[in-house]
Amino acid sequence: MKYGLLTEKQYLVLKYRAQGLTQEEIARILGISRSTIAVIEKSALRKIRMAEETIRLYRLLHAAGYIDIPAGTHMAEIPGMLIKKADELGIKLKGDFNLIYGQLRLLIGARVTRLPRYVRAVIHSDGSYEFYLLT
Repeated sequence: MKYGLLTEKQYLVLKYRAQGLTQEEIARILGISRSTIAVIEKSALRKIRMAEETIRLYRLLHAAGYIDIPAGTHMAEIPGMLIKKADELGIKLKGDFNLIYGQLRLLIGARVTRLPRYVRAVIHSDGSYEFYLLT
């Protein structure tokens, strides 16, 4: 069986962790030490973060355009900014003000009125879009 970028042990450790097992319980099941489980889990999570970053970069390379929105921008301004950029690119977004605003609230938080940090809004040629928090 294939596990993508993960080894079989990494897959099993993440599977058991997702089921709520402790590292100690997993160690007993797999017959290895708890410290080895910790190393395996850390390595698996690092691989996943690297894969996510690679996919994000790939999607950005193939994006029709993007805008970087600075920290401090009022949340209510962002859907209009995204719609304006899409119009400049000749792309009809798959979403209106309310949908864009709602998705942004999920990423940022429901009680926030201004961006706490930079956000990149990526627009794809099919009209889809996504937001990324920038560090």
